[in-house]
Amino acid sequence: MITGKEKSAQWKPAQPIAILIVAPFIMVAVVILSVLYGAKDMSFSIVLDAILHYDRENVDHAIIVTSRLPRVLAALLVGAFLAISGAVMQGMTRNYLASPSIMGVTDGSAFFITIAMILLPGASNLTMIMLSMAGSAFGALIVFGFGSLLRGGLSPVRLAIIGTVIGTFLSSLSALMATYFQISQDISFWYNAKLHQADMDMLLLALPLGLVGFILALLLSGSLTILSLGDETAVSLGQRTTVVKALAMIAVIAMTGTAVALVGKIGFVGLIIPHITRFLVGVDYRWLIPCSGVIGAIFLACCDLASRFINYPFETPIGVVTAIIGVPFFLYLIRTKGGGKHA
Repeated sequence: MITGKEKSAQWKPAQPIAILIVAPFIMVAVVILSVLYGAKDMSFSIVLDAILHYDRENVDHAIIVTSRLPRVLAALLVGAFLAISGAVMQGMTRNYLASPSIMGVTDGSAFFITIAMILLPGASNLTMIMLSMAGSAFGALIVFGFGSLLRGGLSPVRLAIIGTVIGTFLSSLSALMATYFQISQDISFWYNAKLHQADMDMLLLALPLGLVGFILALLLSGSLTILSLGDETAVSLGQRTTVVKALAMIAVIAMTGTAVALVGKIGFVGLIIPHITRFLVGVDYRWLIPCSGVIGAIFLACCDLASRFINYPFETPIGVVTAIIGVPFFLYLIRTKGGGKHA
C-alpha cells in the first residue's frame, strides 16, 4: 500500500530534481577527498599537477592517476549500477528484500569469473565482463527457479533465504575450485572487492556496457512503476508483464555483471539505497531509478573513503563497511515488513 508520504513525493518532483542537481557537486567533493586522502595524503597542488602535467616517473603522480582516480570513479560507477539494479529488482518482483547480492546475481557472476580464471587464464577484459554477465543470469535463474518450485518460495523472506543459500553454495564451490587449482589469491580479490585495484582500461570498457543496462532501466521506468502495483493491475492496464520483466532482468544482468567484473562482490548497496531513495522521492520509477543511481554512487564512494580510516593505516575491505550498514538494515526490513510484498 502506498503511504501518504510516498504519494506526496510522487506528485511533487521538487525533491528528486533537487537531489539530481545537488548530487553532482557532492560527487565532485567525494572525488577530491578520495584523491587527496589515503595511506599517503596528497596536497591539492600535487593532485592538480598530476592531472595537468602527468609524469609517470613521479611516484605521487602515479598513485593519483593510476590508483586513486580510477578507484573513486569505479566506486561511483559500481555504486550507481548496483543501486539501480536493486531498485529494478524490487520493482519487478514487488519484493522489498530483492537485491543483486541477496538474489544470487553477484554470486553467479563471481562463480563464472572463477571458472574463467581456471579455464581461460589469459581471457581479455571484455571476455571477463561478458562471462560475468552470463554468471549473473545463471545465479538469478537458479534462485528464481528454485523459488518458483517451492510453495511460497517467491515470498520476500523465503526468496531471500533461497538466494542466500544458493549464493553461499556458489561461493563455497568457487572457493573449492580456487583452492584445488591454486588460484585462491587471485579469486580473493573478487571476494574481498578489489576496488583498490580498479583499472582505468577496464573502467572505460565497462562504462558503455553498464550504460546499456542503465538506459534500458530508464526506458522501462514507467512500466516498472505500473508493475510495482502488482501483476493483475499491470495486466488490466494493458502491460505485457512478461516482456517487461525479461527486459528488466537484462538491465540488471548488464549492470551487475559489469560491476562484479570491474571490482568484485560488494553487498547490500542494491538493498539499502532503493529503500532510502523511495522514502525521499516516492514510488515513481521515472525518478526512483536516476536518484537511486546518484545516491548509490555517493554512498559507495563514501564507504570506500571510510574503509581507509577505520583501521588506519591499513585498509578495511569495502565489503565489510557495506555489511556493517547493510546487515542491520536487512534485519530491520524483515522485522518491520514481515513476509509481505511492498506496493
